[in-house]
This record gives sequence, structure tokens and C-alpha cells, in this order.
Amino acid sequence: MISVLLVDDEALVRAGLRMILETAEDLTVVGDAGDGRAAIAAVDRYRPDVVLMDIRMPGLDGLSATAAIRSGADPPSVIVLTTFDTDDDIFQALDAGAVGFLLKDTPPQDLLRAVRIAASGDAMLSPSVTRRLIERVTVEDRTRRRRATLERLEALTGREREVLAEIGLGHANADIARHLYMSEATVKSHITHLFDKLGATNRVQLAIVAFRAGIVE
Repeated sequence: MISVLLVDDEALVRAGLRMILETAEDLTVVGDAGDGRAAIAAVDRYRPDVVLMDIRMPGLDGLSATAAIRSGADPPSVIVLTTFDTDDDIFQALDAGAVGFLLKDTPPQDLLRAVRIAASGDAMLSPSVTRRLIERVTVEDRTRRRRATLERLEALTGREREVLAEIGLGHANADIARHLYMSEATVKSHITHLFDKLGATNRVQLAIVAFRAGIVE
């Protein structure tokens, strides 16, 4: 069972999220909070696997709360959930340690999937957010970074390069398995090797490598 903490200053939003999450048999909402300070205390109390965090709240905002939560021992994964969709919000959330950034109008099934992915320790961003993040990163000193990244890719096998390209396109493990005619277990094994060889800790970092190297445009 995946435990989830809801953080939003609007009680109606928290109630709506609770209703969506509790339709899934493998998810349970262990608590909620109306501001950042209450969220930090709730994490200490409930020890959730995943926190759904609003950005703009009175008192301590969601970005500051996320940074504080992620700096603790054995922290939960944090997905930032907001009505806003600006570059500054995205990059500040990721800098604070969030593993996901989703809009509040995200379809329920996508929200459930994001929580499950975050609970597994992986990163989850909407495709449009991933694209903008990668574009912003790769526009900086493109030539030098590409050369250095290509050198890092020399250690990869052909199959690992194919999996990396699929990740760069934002595909989930099940999609990668179908596209490359392999089992999901094999996909996960390749991703583990990619983390080790490329010094990455989540899929977003792998996607950035794929774009910097030019294997995904």
C-alpha cells in the first residue's frame, strides 16, 4: 500500500484529491495539511511514501516546504501539483527536490500513475514540462556539453542507447518494452545500468543526457 500526504491550502482541493486517490486499491491517504509548516510536521507524523504539494500557500510556500522535507532523513517523494505552468515554478520545484511536477487539471488516471511512479523512487513530469526542461538545459553551451556527453555514452551497449532514447521521448517502461520487444524486467535492468554508467539518479536526468547527446531531437 502506497501512503500519500495531501498539501493544499484549499480544503475542497484536498477533498477532491482524496476522492481520486482512494479509488485505487493500492493507494491510501494518511493525512493532509493546509500549509507548508503543517506539511513538514505531517511528514514527521505520518511518514508518507509520497507528498502531493501545492506551490502557492500562505505562510511557508510549497517550494520551501519541499526543500525542507527532502533534506530530512529517508524523505518521501514529492510531487508538486499546481494550477500554474511557468518555467520558474518548474525549475524551482526540481531544485527543491521534487520528483514530479503536474498541473491540477491532470487526468485522474495520470495522477494515480504519477503517485505510483514517485513511490517507486522514479521521477514523473508531464511530457510538456519534460520537453521545456530539457530544452532549457540543452541550450546552454550545447557544443561543449554534447561532446562531453557523447564520451559518456561510449560505455553504453546498443540496447542501452535504445532504452535511453525511449526515456528521452518520455516513454514509460511498459511502452519501452513494447517498442523494443523486450520484457519490462529487462527494461528495468537496462535502466539500472544507465543510472550506474551515466551517474544519474532519475529518468529526467537520463532524458537530459539523451537530448544533450543528440540521440533524441
